[in-house]
Amino acid sequence: MTAFEKISQGLRTFASDIAQGFFEVTHNGSALLGLGVVFAALTLTLRPDLRLTTETHLMEWLQERQADAIGIVSDIGAIGRATAANPRELPKPQAALAYWLSRKYRVAPEPVSALVAEAYALGARTQIDPPLILAVIGIESGFNPFAQSPVGAQGLMQVMTHVHSDKFDRFGGKLATFDPVSNLRVGVKVLQECIKRAGSVEAGLRFYVGAANFEEDGGYVEKVLAEYERLKQVAAGQTPVSARPALLPAS
Repeated sequence: MTAFEKISQGLRTFASDIAQGFFEVTHNGSALLGLGVVFAALTLTLRPDLRLTTETHLMEWLQERQADAIGIVSDIGAIGRATAANPRELPKPQAALAYWLSRKYRVAPEPVSALVAEAYALGARTQIDPPLILAVIGIESGFNPFAQSPVGAQGLMQVMTHVHSDKFDRFGGKLATFDPVSNLRVGVKVLQECIKRAGSVEAGLRFYVGAANFEEDGGYVEKVLAEYERLKQVAAGQTPVSARPALLPAS
């Protein structure tokens, strides 16, 4: 027998011994399952990409089983899409506005709180007083993010979506008009352009409502400014009183 043949025979014997030992260990079903778990754990540890895929599929499977059991399709990411905030965590003027608007327009304070906070952030960037932004929302839609007028104005600030469709491109398309924050951001941009074009807040509001070329605006500007005055009083910690608004300087 040559040296090569001796080596080959030794390897075959070694392999046979390994196979026999593996069979003796795994002939029991529980032992086989345990080894399978060990091998799977080692594979997932060495392959992070495979582990992520496995975790995703496992979570989907568990959600499907839960949906079958309770009749509700779970979505753990829903909280991230919710337009809501805790009013107690807002600065005092914003919290006062959130509670007041919630009572007046009969909407929950949490989503209103998120909109109030966003209005203040937008106001700082556009130099438009946040209570004025909120007043426009109140008069336009009553804080209904799904409102639509007979002429096609949509969402919180009743933006003419087909006219300003390009502004919604950065939010994913025209359907984003029904997302409260997206509609608010686009609406404030449109309002800013109207005020700049007209030269004053009053004239800008007439442009915003589409009444720039008409003698009457249906009382729109007066309604918005009256609400604006009330909201300023609320933000200042005062009890709002009904009063005819004074004309405002250009913003």
